Amino acid sequence: MFSAAFAYALPLRDRFRGITVREGLLVRGATGWAEWSPFAEYVRPEIDAWWRATVEAATLGFPAPVRERVPVNVTVPAVGPERAHQIVADSSCRTAKVKVAEPGQSFGEDLARVEAVRDALGPGGRLRVDVNGHWEVDTAFRHLRDLSGFDLEYAEQPCADVAELAELRRRLARSGVNVLIAADESIRRAGDPERVVAEEAADIAVLKVQPLGGVRACLDLAERLGLPVVVSSALESSVGLAAGVALAAALPELPYACGLNTATMFTGDVTATPLVAQAGEIAVRAVEVDMTGEWQAGPAVTTRWLERLGALPGVREEG
Repeated sequence: MFSAAFAYALPLRDRFRGITVREGLLVRGATGWAEWSPFAEYVRPEIDAWWRATVEAATLGFPAPVRERVPVNVTVPAVGPERAHQIVADSSCRTAKVKVAEPGQSFGEDLARVEAVRDALGPGGRLRVDVNGHWEVDTAFRHLRDLSGFDLEYAEQPCADVAELAELRRRLARSGVNVLIAADESIRRAGDPERVVAEEAADIAVLKVQPLGGVRACLDLAERLGLPVVVSSALESSVGLAAGVALAAALPELPYACGLNTATMFTGDVTATPLVAQAGEIAVRAVEVDMTGEWQAGPAVTTRWLERLGALPGVREEG
């Protein structure tokens, strides 16, 4: 099924999700290159969906696009305000997603970062924050009330639990705080993504291709949820990003910029032509791996990834 498999290791410009190097596995199949890169702390059965997405990309390819370019945001890690301002100013994006609630940092640091990003964007830019579920309801209400002064487009996963998201959303509405709620982890990791809709816990669905089992699985889920969709990356190389771009390109409607401009967060890539924004958009195209690049991981990392992959049911028969 696959003619080649290579592990990659890409250094990050800034620490993100607690890591400084992103690793993953690239495989080549009948329809081209595909990526398998579940984070180190993820285990079965969660990582099985990531592999289904890889198999889809390598053997079936992607559905036909309905648009040729996808609008994207710039992602701002939990850095200081000067660095945050620079990241946004150096991008071509008019939408920015800012990481907040980083463990070990204060809300004052979040405010300074968001203020710097708003300044870099100007009043016409769109600004969203990503909390990764780190706030309780009371904390989220207070912080989002304060952050609403920066004209937030939405807050992504402010609380960890679906019931908490629903309660927070009701409290914000009753208090006249105009901040939309986007669900990410509550869709891709909760095991029951449709509960978000049933409990009216979110206004927007954040979908990520690998964690949800592939482009076609995401298209089906988006139809069932019936919410506006933001397609986001799982901090992949440009090979993995191509699947996210394919999903965004195939959605019937795409009202929000997508979180797919994350190749800029690496010091290098697995291709000579990374999928990065031009004028705030990424073109829908295939990605070819540059085998002469410096992205290939060493023998120990490669062995670890191949052993991890080999532990999945059916992989030895497929490979």
